[in-house]
Amino acid sequence: MERLHKFMARSGVASRRGSEELIAQGKVRVNGKPVTLPGLKIDPLKDRVEVDGRSVRKPEKKVYILLFKPVGYVSTVSDPQGRRKVIDLLSGVKQRVYPVGRLDYDSEGLLLLTNDGELTYALTHPRHEIPKTYRAMVQGVPDKDKLEELAKGVVLEDGATAPAGIRLLKNKSDSALLEITIHEGKNRQIRRMCEHIGHPVLSLRRVGIGPLKIGDLQRGRFRHLTTREVKMLMKALKIS
Repeated sequence: MERLHKFMARSGVASRRGSEELIAQGKVRVNGKPVTLPGLKIDPLKDRVEVDGRSVRKPEKKVYILLFKPVGYVSTVSDPQGRRKVIDLLSGVKQRVYPVGRLDYDSEGLLLLTNDGELTYALTHPRHEIPKTYRAMVQGVPDKDKLEELAKGVVLEDGATAPAGIRLLKNKSDSALLEITIHEGKNRQIRRMCEHIGHPVLSLRRVGIGPLKIGDLQRGRFRHLTTREVKMLMKALKIS
């Protein structure tokens, strides 16, 4: 037996809270009868659940994939322009998975794909402030004041950025490699932050999301998360 709202969340209908709201709104039926109690216990193998008249499929096995996205791929499952998609790289994966958030077409690095709707919602919700770490090769070498400005937050056209973790990893005469950790998801945020201080990004790679690290995974390849990694991610998101 399982509580109705948890079953709906596992089936990808909505988050647990979203499922509770659907139930409270009278949009859910169990075996043809309307229900308003999210805590109602059902048998997922026997009971028929419908939302707005549509049957809720029993949840597939949850899949969690870490991909090293190359430059030149879109982080979507379809593209009207006919560009290459990240799902084209998932040879042998039978389940239908979706990218969690996006990584720009001209950026590379760690991208998580899953069919776990609740985890996707939690990872992309601003309130969880999951850190995302990038390596940015920038034009020129930012001085101490410029790095401190990035760390404190800069004002972009859509608002100020939150404080960020900034490290100068190495530099040459005409470029520098920065490690930047942010908790937000503004559009092309890293590129715009660096542009703001006068050091445009030459290349950008995401190397970490929360406890997940890209490690020695090769560009264009993927692997399934370990059980330990999934547990660490759930813990970071406070998902039981």
